Amino acid sequence: MSGVGFLAVDSGGSGLRVVVGTVGGDPGPLGRRVSREPVRTGPRGIDPGHLLAQLLPMARALTEETGVARLGTVVVGAAGLATLGDALRAELPGALARELGVRTVALAADAVTAYVGALGPRAGAVVAAGTGLIAVGTDLSRWHRADGWGHLLGDCGSGAWIGRAGLEAALRAHDGREGGSTRLLARAEARFGPAAGLPGQVYPRSDRPAVLASFAPEVAACAAADRVAAGILRAAARHMADSAAAVCPAGGEPRVAVTGGLLRMGDPLLVPLGEELAKRLPQARRTTAEGDPLDGSVRIATDLAAGSLTLPGDDGMLWVTRVPGG
Repeated sequence: MSGVGFLAVDSGGSGLRVVVGTVGGDPGPLGRRVSREPVRTGPRGIDPGHLLAQLLPMARALTEETGVARLGTVVVGAAGLATLGDALRAELPGALARELGVRTVALAADAVTAYVGALGPRAGAVVAAGTGLIAVGTDLSRWHRADGWGHLLGDCGSGAWIGRAGLEAALRAHDGREGGSTRLLARAEARFGPAAGLPGQVYPRSDRPAVLASFAPEVAACAAADRVAAGILRAAARHMADSAAAVCPAGGEPRVAVTGGLLRMGDPLLVPLGEELAKRLPQARRTTAEGDPLDGSVRIATDLAAGSLTLPGDDGMLWVTRVPGG
């Protein structure tokens, strides 16, 4: 096989996932590579040098493996792009043009690639719910986002939020205060040790959001028999529906999807979430996500390469540039 292909990238907290593919007679992904090393961030934001050090060898190996002669389009979906992407926008297009002959580069927030993976180029809203939480919506003229402010200031309804609320309820029971749960206290002590030592297990950790989120499944496991745990999940569902409503287009029959690892909690969360979404967004059509953020990067890449991208541009959400002479 020969010709011009595309490179689609999903860069997040678990590392890089990379796909090479073509548009035309035999469209779609042809080869994949994975790196388990997350791209570093520093004073300049997302580190373009560290991204390129991982991406370029994978891209070269994939083009050789698949027979793609040249990469014309590269799409990078990156966590933190909206606030940490200045260095990527400044350096990545030129470097990809020099090293790979790329002519078109798109940088997308991971929330946008999650949206496109879930709904494609349709009007609607997507809640991406895992350790953190962000909602993104579009009416196809501009992007809207809600939350995604991190575990200290937001991410309401996320895994970290649920886990923190569950641990608070455990400590309330330990103290004898109202609103406590002896079931959650027992599970917290089984996981982290004596309740009095819990602050030392959480506060010093650089991965505090993940530590908090690790307790969220314990909350779900208690919900059927524990009023406090069930109330936490109901409140999380309400927060998720609030964020979806904040970004969902008002007109027509927009689609709404929820994606992310939090869905693995099952009915204890999904049942109240469905009820809250129906209350807040009665006009919306709830739908199952079609794919994940890497699928979203692939969709953006194929649409760009075919000249059919209809999604709105935005420096912090979906930024596209053509590189002269790439």
